[in-house]
Amino acid sequence: MNKSSLGSALRVLRESSGLEAKAVARGAAMSRSKLSKIENGNTAASLTDVDCILTAIGVSDEVKAEFMAVAREAATEATAWRLIRRLGYSRKQQQVQSLESQTALLRLFQCSLIPGLLQTPEYVRAVFARRNLTEAQLERTIGARLARQSVLYSEGKSFQFIITESVLRWRIVPPLVMVGQLDRLISTSRLPNVDIRIVALSAAQTDFPGHSFSIKDERTVTIETVHAETVVTDPRDVALYVSKFEGFGKSAVAGDDMRTLIEAIRDGFLREQETA
Repeated sequence: MNKSSLGSALRVLRESSGLEAKAVARGAAMSRSKLSKIENGNTAASLTDVDCILTAIGVSDEVKAEFMAVAREAATEATAWRLIRRLGYSRKQQQVQSLESQTALLRLFQCSLIPGLLQTPEYVRAVFARRNLTEAQLERTIGARLARQSVLYSEGKSFQFIITESVLRWRIVPPLVMVGQLDRLISTSRLPNVDIRIVALSAAQTDFPGHSFSIKDERTVTIETVHAETVVTDPRDVALYVSKFEGFGKSAVAGDDMRTLIEAIRDGFLREQETA
């Protein structure tokens, strides 16, 4: 099997499992037509597509490793946001949820927004309201993102978030909404499997944020740029992001110091609201 025959191999795998295409497509959070195009070789399957299809079929770890190795032949892949919009942001959230459910350690560095897993409904709405969605599309997307957050309470999973202080001050929502969002960070930080750290603006730094990224175990790195979502799988590149994450982790504040910093910023928003 090589990358050119990956689609047909996935079809054979699905047929041998006895599952109908519509059931696998639904489990993989994609349309029936997209699955058909992948199986027939008319559409190249992304790493995320293959992962979700294999999970929906329910293959063994050995079979999954074999297929994923082929899918990783192209170590870096980019999917334009316009294509993700065509897929549907709510369906994209379902795909991400599927991948997060299979991840034991999720590390996320954010220098742009509050991480999706930590966002309040009001903050989620503010983020996706800028995507020119219909009200129905917006509601589905908000629901799908909030549904992802249940993974935070799963046993056997760990979450590490590093957020720059500027994100906590970035005014994409009114002050009172930001107060609720910062309270959400504080409360979530008390979960035993969640580590939230803040890179304070006052701290001396030897590195630059560059852009936000997430690391799933030691397998993949997902990067969001202006035009596309990029997935990196080459172990050498993944190691670079792990090193960058760990570097910022050492200079960031954690625990009670982190909560004190967030509370000070929150109280500033409250004073602003009271005098408005």
